[in-house]
Amino acid sequence: MSRETYVTSDWDIAPGQLTIDLGALRRNYAALARRAAPARVAGVVKANAYGLGANLVAPALYAQGCRDFFVAQFSEALALRPLLPADAAVYVLNGIAPGAEEAARAAGVIPVLNCLEQVDAWSALARARGVELPALIQLDSGMSRLGLAPYEVEALAAAPARLAGVRLLYVMSHLASADEPASVQNGEQLGAMNRLAAAFAGVPLCFANSGGIFLDPAFRGALVRPGIALYGAAPTAGVPNPMEPVVRLDIRVVQSRSVPAGAKVGYGGAHVAEAPMRLATLAAGYADGIPRHLSGCGALYLGETRLPMIGRVSMDSLTVDISALPEGAVSAGQMLEFIGPHQTLDQIAAAAGTISYEILTRLGTRYQRRYAGAEAA
Repeated sequence: MSRETYVTSDWDIAPGQLTIDLGALRRNYAALARRAAPARVAGVVKANAYGLGANLVAPALYAQGCRDFFVAQFSEALALRPLLPADAAVYVLNGIAPGAEEAARAAGVIPVLNCLEQVDAWSALARARGVELPALIQLDSGMSRLGLAPYEVEALAAAPARLAGVRLLYVMSHLASADEPASVQNGEQLGAMNRLAAAFAGVPLCFANSGGIFLDPAFRGALVRPGIALYGAAPTAGVPNPMEPVVRLDIRVVQSRSVPAGAKVGYGGAHVAEAPMRLATLAAGYADGIPRHLSGCGALYLGETRLPMIGRVSMDSLTVDISALPEGAVSAGQMLEFIGPHQTLDQIAAAAGTISYEILTRLGTRYQRRYAGAEAA
């Protein structure tokens, strides 16, 4: 792959340009691998690699040495599996729906078994085929989301034949508060994980997510599975972000105008100009992943100048105040920075009252996407 790959429309007919730095992604993976060593480091590429394009993100991670990939849905695994060499493992966090077990086996994807029904179905297929089938088994260590509850672990321990034909690669669980190092839930989950995992003696653990890698090494296990940290967002709240930015988003100006004092801006006249103003209307809105909650509080940048969003974010457009800039500094077709060196993913998420995961995964498909640094380690 060349160092820069362009996909989708050219910038002059798109609402903006979304730049994904695959070199930074690879360096983030390498940094996490150094920190987590000797544990293996997986790549979480669910939700189309957090919206950034699993078809390019996963091969870039593979080139950096990643051999374990997690997705959420079986359909994601089916799409990803042909894109990776045979020595890469693709795991399905939600497991396999009833009736799809044979399709999963044939595709060479590996389920995470989350309940006794999934255990029984995978074992039945292994016995019917006369083969050993790989799997992970997930334990509910206190999040009450996915995984075997303590009573199910007891039932399985009392009837180990239910795992006949299943080769357990890892026992896993998920940390609910890893981004908050002081949370007592972390220690509670570590204790629960160790107690429950004792029923699977000799099977290595897979526990830490992005934030978990930055907790005590006891949380890591033999395989860690970062997601958001790979993509440049902060894995831990309240401390400097150790990860490199991966994403930049610049949005195109459609037109600029001057308005008098008293002019109403946007739907519902949500903003009323207190004095004459100069405005720029941009070609992206909530349909493109710009949170409506940024109405009246978000901003874009031109160089060092902050340009406040005014009025409501619309489906396909938003308005910023450019009065602080010299006359003529903004013109149609120009790009303004939304995510970039002056405004991080985490800062945007905080302003919108949400999390960086949501900002990333909602970035729309109408942007021109530029993939840079594919060969940079």
